This record gives sequence, C-alpha cells and structure tokens, in this order.
Amino acid sequence: MILFEDETTLRMSPPLRAKWAMAGEQAVVRISGRNARRTLFGAINMGTGRRIVLRRWRARQADFQAFLRVLRECHGTLPIALVLDRSPIHEAIASQALAAALGIALIWLPKQCPELNAMDQLWKELKRWMAANRQFDDIDEQAEHCERWVLGLSNEDALRKASVLSDGFWLRLFCKNFCKPT
Repeated sequence: MILFEDETTLRMSPPLRAKWAMAGEQAVVRISGRNARRTLFGAINMGTGRRIVLRRWRARQADFQAFLRVLRECHGTLPIALVLDRSPIHEAIASQALAAALGIALIWLPKQCPELNAMDQLWKELKRWMAANRQFDDIDEQAEHCERWVLGLSNEDALRKASVLSDGFWLRLFCKNFCKPT
C-alpha cells in the first residue's frame, strides 16, 4: 500500500488569513498571547483514503519513529511504501533503520515540493478550516479538535481535499492502476 506522510505544527496563536471588518474600523482577532504547540503526524492511504494521525508534543526523530511504529501496528504485515519529504527527522539514520526493520519502504519526494505530498495538502485544508483566525482555550483542545476533523472526513472527502482525485494529481494514472483498495 502507498501512504503519503507529513506532519504539521499547530500553534496556540492562530495563523491570520482573513478577517472582515466595517470600512474604517480595525478588525479584532482575539488571541491569548501564549504560543504553545503540538504536532500532528499523519498518513493517508492512496487507495482507500484511510488516515492515521498521531498527536505529539514536538516533531523530533523519536516522534517520527513512534509514528512509524503506529503505521506498522495499524497495517499488520502488509507491505508499506511511505512517500515523504526529506525532513531531517525522516532522513535521520535511526529513522531509516527503524523503517527498514519494520518493513516500511521510504520513497523520497523532491526537495521543496510540498505540493506533491497529498498529506501536506490535507494539512493545508485543515489549517484553512480549523486553525486560521480561531483561538482555542488551550493547545490540547485545538489538537484534539484538528485530529477529529481529519479523521472525521469520509475517505472520499479526504482524498478530494488531499488533491488525489484531482485531474491534475501527479500520480493519478499510477493510482488508477495500482492503488486498489485492500
């Protein structure tokens, strides 16, 4: 099975995207002044749209390695090809060794090409709908809310939001022929 993997950082201070206000009036965006953070690791199955999410305090090698173990646990002995970027936590020797030991093949995307990563596209949608211009009471509430949003999508909606169902998706023909649901 082919999975796209990526992680996203959620911050207590929301990203400001747009805010309406009356002409001549300053828009008001309430923020707490704190900027705690959490990281969501996620993977999407190219054939089924199934998602797996792991919430962590940070994005370090050990956190990525914990996610690799979760992927293996969720998929039993099925072969896994994991498409991901060249983040230092992914390229770390210990991370690559663990992936090999777990039978997870790592397929590297070109550098500086987040538009090729379907999971990155899903994170972009998440932040657009769930994080931008919104202040939560605490970071764990926000992380839980965002995790529920990703996992609550139907498989088809997840594939659509991840751009996999787009006519211009770069692996469209490959997925049509080889990414059959298992």
